[in-house]
Amino acid sequence: MNADELRAATAEGAPRAVEELERLVRIPSIAFPGYDGAPVRDSADATAEILEAAGYEGVRLIELPDGVPHPAVFGEVRGPASAPTVLLYAHHDVQPEGPLEDWTSPPFQPEVRAGRLFGRGSSDDKCGIVMHAAALRAWGGAPPVTVKVR
Repeated sequence: MNADELRAATAEGAPRAVEELERLVRIPSIAFPGYDGAPVRDSADATAEILEAAGYEGVRLIELPDGVPHPAVFGEVRGPASAPTVLLYAHHDVQPEGPLEDWTSPPFQPEVRAGRLFGRGSSDDKCGIVMHAAALRAWGGAPPVTVKVR
């Protein structure tokens, strides 16, 4: 795949990526003492679904030790046998939203302003998850390297 084809595939996949990011932003996955852990698990499940739909294989939740209720998500896609392996990282949990009066719009209601998506976790780091999915789709599910996502 040449650079122009990759750019075109990326542009074609952008609307889906925005939809997936909006989906993740709507989940109040605050992994912080005193907050309900259920939305964090919901976010892990949604992350797994997005990665699997993009073509990652072996997608699974990784339960953490000592009863930590916030699972990690793993998936991979194998590249050519001689290709290197690239490890990509993103997280699906967020910090508390802080005072609601400091927000222009509700933190877990994604909003596009001036061509940018705003909402808690939209840049740190739910966008990473969506970018990892969009990149694999842009490569048609066959990247030139092995990719592991955690």
